[in-house]
Amino acid sequence: MTLHPTAAAGTGAGAGHGPGPEPAPEPGVSVAVAERPGFPVNRGALCGKGRTAPAVLASRTRLTTPLIRRPDGELAPAGWDEALDRIAEGLARTRTAYGPDAVGVFGGGGLTNEKAYALGKFARLVLGTSQIDYNGRFCMSSAAAAGTAAFGLDRGLPFPLADIPRTGCVILVGANPAETMPPALRYFTELRENGGKLVVVDPRRTRTAEQADLHLAPRPGTDLALALGMLHLVVAEGRVDEEFVAARTAGWPEARSAAMAHWPELVERITGVPLPALREAVALFCDAPASMVLTARGPEQQSKGTDTVGAWINLCLATGRAGRPLSGYGALTGQGNGQGGREHGQKADQLPGYRKLTDPAARAHVAEVWGVSPDSLPGPGRSAYELLDALGGDVRALLLMGSNPVVSAPRAGHVEERIRSLGFLAVADVVLSDTARLADVVLPVAQWAEETGTTTSLEGRVLLRRRAVTPPAGVRTDLEVLNSLAARLGWEKGFPTDPEEVFDELRRASAGGPADYSGITYRRIADGDGVFWPCAEGAAAGAEPSSRTAGAGRTGGGSGTPRLFLDRFAHPDGRARFAAVTHRPAAEEPDADYPVHLTTGRVLAQYQSGAQTRRVDALNTAAPGPFVQLHPQLAERLGAAEGEPLAVTSRRGRTVAAARISPDIRPDTVFMPFHWPGEGRANTVTNPALDPVSRMPEFKVCAVRVERVP
Repeated sequence: MTLHPTAAAGTGAGAGHGPGPEPAPEPGVSVAVAERPGFPVNRGALCGKGRTAPAVLASRTRLTTPLIRRPDGELAPAGWDEALDRIAEGLARTRTAYGPDAVGVFGGGGLTNEKAYALGKFARLVLGTSQIDYNGRFCMSSAAAAGTAAFGLDRGLPFPLADIPRTGCVILVGANPAETMPPALRYFTELRENGGKLVVVDPRRTRTAEQADLHLAPRPGTDLALALGMLHLVVAEGRVDEEFVAARTAGWPEARSAAMAHWPELVERITGVPLPALREAVALFCDAPASMVLTARGPEQQSKGTDTVGAWINLCLATGRAGRPLSGYGALTGQGNGQGGREHGQKADQLPGYRKLTDPAARAHVAEVWGVSPDSLPGPGRSAYELLDALGGDVRALLLMGSNPVVSAPRAGHVEERIRSLGFLAVADVVLSDTARLADVVLPVAQWAEETGTTTSLEGRVLLRRRAVTPPAGVRTDLEVLNSLAARLGWEKGFPTDPEEVFDELRRASAGGPADYSGITYRRIADGDGVFWPCAEGAAAGAEPSSRTAGAGRTGGGSGTPRLFLDRFAHPDGRARFAAVTHRPAAEEPDADYPVHLTTGRVLAQYQSGAQTRRVDALNTAAPGPFVQLHPQLAERLGAAEGEPLAVTSRRGRTVAAARISPDIRPDTVFMPFHWPGEGRANTVTNPALDPVSRMPEFKVCAVRVERVP
């Protein structure tokens, strides 16, 4: 999209176009969003959130001055020097008294690549802490873990979105792009127009499921059994691609044995999906000349999310639907920079370039770029929920950027208590979020239209977003914040404020890593429609990929590597790995006291914790508040009427929202969106049980009791 001043339409900066910056409108100039029909991903289409995004640029809806908590307990305006001094003093005091790991850093999946990189570097060099993670841990971490285990590399989609309409069948598991990614829905519509088939797996009949050729509605938490049951049928019906399995995979005997223990009748009992529907799904997937499986938060946000995604990947591998044109497994991201945000160092166990923090060679490479000893880099820290759970205990001070865990974290009431118990909290954000209201210092920072930076799409396409408007007076960028804090804490150099300078260092730090950006420059991105990683230095000009990624994909010259795994997978031997997994129940199943499943998700007009979208009048009109979706049979048992308040209670707390009665959900399940704070906060009741590999909390399923509110 393009932003332009409404008083002079068409004169503004094009987001992501042109080799150099264009003049930006002055602060306070009214702007509007214009479509870019030529962009190959969304072809100019925008959802309501994109169209109304300029509303958050207005000074009346956002922070424009630092805030400091005064002795009377109130947040009051302050100057930048006072605010930065207070943060530096609070972090330094905590580190001196309790050690570097007493200071935590929490980032966000909406930060640009440059900011995510700088934040990770700041935590590990300036603060010397291992305690850094980010809210993206709550998004795609299970898919990332499963993809890395299977393929040796994690990129949301190993192919462009534009391949979807050209395949023969897509199984969409736990995804509702009609509401969460509306511009991408056209690809699934075109798939069906081209004669392809769409299978949707979701306990609710969503707007996306309404468009499917086949809708499977399993009980929440049983997606793993469903995938294993389908693989059982693939074996039993002789649909395994034996040649592909022998030539390009490893671990099939163990995975086959595990799948054969999940016979179809057992899977029908576990999932509630009728056996004929299970057989139909297998036929649609296997009879097509090419097929894909795409997952989203439904199967991933579970305490067995990594195994669940691994089982769906097994289905692709066993049928030869991976590493071939128009086939494969992919994950749909859930945040603005959900892919890039986890690649460059703000995750507890990673260094830039998607390197492992425990890898001596990775530590040596990044340390050389940073000009420090590898031994000075701390080791892996706590994952996101574990870090939040440690606040006020081992972790006594926290610097938070671009996240709102008071609303978005599981067991949110407990997380809020831990945040309140901190000795010191500093928040940098665009708006006074629910979490920022609890801070000792709040810094007003620039947002998407007010700063230059790169993001990486779910396709692995690195995009350049040029500054379009000047931030209001009193607002600084996150890079400027980190630069100023680093200087106050003894690091005069190493934290530039120019995004392109930061990106050039990121390129060097990522060189040779799994997510190799070394061949990507601002100019190369701007000269096309983005560049796909991996793109080693030289490959962007048409040379072959680096030895680390050679064969993992085929270079597209200036466009990088749009399609991965066509020749080999990214494991050293070039083979993909099956996962020998077995179904197990959710961490918390319904019982006599809590007899109903709760699952959570999003609605079309709001986004994530709603910190920004709840400030837009048009979006609030479309989605004014939380609700509890329940089946008419359950409503009848409760004596509940449409619109009346219902209490949803779990072992962790209680939330109240209006009843929305619909036949589009299972009778044993209720659904709540998680965008709102306060009494209707869905994450008050969700379960923080963690996947043992990805450390993903089990947002998608817990046991609750539903009651009318007198």
